[in-house]
Amino acid sequence: MKLATFQAGAASELGAVVGDRIIALSRAAPGLPTDMIGLIAAWPQVENEVRALADQAAAAALPLDQVRLLAPIRRPGKIMAIGLNYADHIAESNLGTPEHQIWFSKAPTAANGPFDPIDVPKVSQALDYEAELVAVIGAGGRHIGKSDAAQAVFGYCAGNDATERAWQHRTPQWVVGKSFDTHAPFGPWITTADEVPDPHALGIRCLVNGETRQDSNTRHLVFNVWDQIEHLSQAMTLEAGDLIFTGTPGGIGAAMKPMRFLVAGDVVRIEIDGLGAIENPCAPEPDRG
Repeated sequence: MKLATFQAGAASELGAVVGDRIIALSRAAPGLPTDMIGLIAAWPQVENEVRALADQAAAAALPLDQVRLLAPIRRPGKIMAIGLNYADHIAESNLGTPEHQIWFSKAPTAANGPFDPIDVPKVSQALDYEAELVAVIGAGGRHIGKSDAAQAVFGYCAGNDATERAWQHRTPQWVVGKSFDTHAPFGPWITTADEVPDPHALGIRCLVNGETRQDSNTRHLVFNVWDQIEHLSQAMTLEAGDLIFTGTPGGIGAAMKPMRFLVAGDVVRIEIDGLGAIENPCAPEPDRG
């Protein structure tokens, strides 16, 4: 099942994507949660109803190309991301394979829609892309064993761990350089875990202006998704709707010779087999006050 947050009027709504249409769940069943985190948290109780609506609620269906898809989770509680987690990316970074997982967080305000602009920051011009598989936490919990980690995942998305490289490398801690507003686009929807037989066998690509920059497969993860959940949950409670950006393969702009950073007008497309694609134009950071 593909679950989305969308806008067809003034307010955001939840929807189930079926082919080229989207079922407006809130219209078909007003008693359902109206935000994605609430829906994920209530999933054990409402799954059957939502699946029935997706099959039967034709009257609440809208053409997908006539709605605006938003970030599936507008304001995630946590966005955690792992660094140096594909061998080719480690090699291009001239670093050794990490003995331990390297984690940083991205601010919830970095969350961005699957087709919305990515800001080119006013303070620097070293904006880079990172294609990533995103795992969306469902049941979550604490001290989740590797053998139980799959049950903690609600679904998966395509994501872009957009990074301001100049700010990232100012200090040993990457959080600020990774947390600029709009620098975590993901989507286009959440594909529920039951439709992803093996998250470690998915082709993943990044294209900039139609040029393929990254082309790999999630089987090349150094620490796989289950390793990541086991590790993180030793330190923190993973909650419904938390996002895990699982690492990027080789081909980033900072590793090219010469380096090729994103500029206003560029279009970044992230594709993951079976999950769909996001495509974000780059635009000058607006005055937000």
